[in-house]
Amino acid sequence: MRYVDGYILPVPKKNVKAYVRMAKKAGKIWREHGALEYRECVGEDLNVTMGLPFPRLLTIKPGETVVFAWILFKSRAHRDRVNAKVMKDPRIAGLCDATSMPFDAKRMAYGGFSTMVDV
Repeated sequence: MRYVDGYILPVPKKNVKAYVRMAKKAGKIWREHGALEYRECVGEDLNVTMGLPFPRLLTIKPGETVVFAWILFKSRAHRDRVNAKVMKDPRIAGLCDATSMPFDAKRMAYGGFSTMVDV
């Protein structure tokens, strides 16, 4: 079954354009190294009443929004191979400088997920 790395993170609204520029570069790198899909989505309808809304989960501050993202792989083994290549790619190091990140990486949530339904 396919495997997904998923992320949610708060991004200051004033930094969304800078985040998009960074994400496009990162997505290109992941795809070049074999990821099947790379998606980054910005929150639009976040004031929901069902369940725990993302803004409350992430403790969004005034002026922030939520980014929901995922990368699709053939399998966990494929993900591990692709991510190993990505982490060795010098272009990623240039994007991961903590002083120039358009978001607070310490508040990002991340995990790897096995696909259990694919319709």
